[in-house]
Amino acid sequence: MTTSKRLAVRKVDRFEKNITKRGAVPETSTKKAKDYPVGPVLLGFFVFVVIGSSLFQIIRTATSGGMA
Repeated sequence: MTTSKRLAVRKVDRFEKNITKRGAVPETSTKKAKDYPVGPVLLGFFVFVVIGSSLFQIIRTATSGGMA
């Protein structure tokens, strides 16, 4: 066998070994879907500020007779 033919056969053998390994990712390297980008405390604080400020604005508008 010539050198180029041996190299080609070796390359094909490596390629065929890789085919059986495709998609075999270990469990630890995959991301968990349960992780949130924001914590529940920060999310609760944000909702409290948004809803609280809107309620405050509604009360202020109602007490001033519609003219803020």
